[in-house]
Amino acid sequence: MSLTSAIYGCAGTELSDAEKRFFREARPWGFILFARNIIDPDQLLHLTSSLREAAGHDAPILIDQEGGRVQRLRPPHWRAWPAGRRYGEIYEQDSERGLHAARLGARLIAAELRSVGVTVDCLPVLDVPVRGAHDVIGDRAYGNEPGLIAALGLAVAEGLMSGGVLPVVKHMPGHGRARCDSHENLPVVDASLEELEGRDFAPFHALRALPLAMTAHVVYTALDPDYPATTSATVIGETIRGRIGFEGLLMSDDLSMKALKGDFEARTRASLAAGCDLVLHCNGDMAEMEAVAVEARPLEGESLKRSEAALGRVVLPSEAADIDSLWAEFSEITALA
Repeated sequence: MSLTSAIYGCAGTELSDAEKRFFREARPWGFILFARNIIDPDQLLHLTSSLREAAGHDAPILIDQEGGRVQRLRPPHWRAWPAGRRYGEIYEQDSERGLHAARLGARLIAAELRSVGVTVDCLPVLDVPVRGAHDVIGDRAYGNEPGLIAALGLAVAEGLMSGGVLPVVKHMPGHGRARCDSHENLPVVDASLEELEGRDFAPFHALRALPLAMTAHVVYTALDPDYPATTSATVIGETIRGRIGFEGLLMSDDLSMKALKGDFEARTRASLAAGCDLVLHCNGDMAEMEAVAVEARPLEGESLKRSEAALGRVVLPSEAADIDSLWAEFSEITALA
């Protein structure tokens, strides 16, 4: 039986019988975890194993472990990581030190994720903020200049991959101008195509060879005044695949965010029809997941090829890292700079 083009969350810290049955029948490509799913390392490793057993394959398991405001694994069981902006501050003082800190931090995050069965991190954030934008991106961005963001984003991606974790670039083709939070409302960006190409698209274009990316639930009036990127065949085809040149596996942002309209069958159908390879549903609501599953088609054709290419980029470290030494080095760099 083919895998389906969906990534699901789950409700709690262990799977219910109903969730096990649903995942067994739905055969999702992967799963995503949130703070509600996490107690401690032993529990989390059991949960990730249970998810894969229920799905019937070695499913990728995703998490948002950026640092700062957005990190699902937290003390006391895991380390606290700085927000992306901290790497930008170090970079502006000493670019090589900033790149090293970003790469090292991501390598350490990868070690923590791998130890509990998580294989994909929704990072780096390549959005370029502008003055007056909503703080939903804020200090999650590495800075305000496309070149700095691209350089640090690449360092983070390299650090994750060196630890056997795949990165997910977000949020294509750019969330930095949004004046509202797409979790709550649909942002509309009125910048010209020239402005978007010169600033917003640049980091994504620079990192277009990375294996995975996530769309933005944002309307860009210069690209498609009627639909957000996630459900716009024009934005995905002409901008993400065309101008930016991304050829990897493309997933939607969370379908349960309020920026999108319509029922979950319609949201799923529209995202896949527009050109998303996978749809992401995060909140673990069973009724909503069942609705997504109605329209989550088998993963095949070009989407299957992109999935195989992305998963083929996973390379496990040849030897165990000295985590304590790396952490000491990382702590020194981020404290002194």
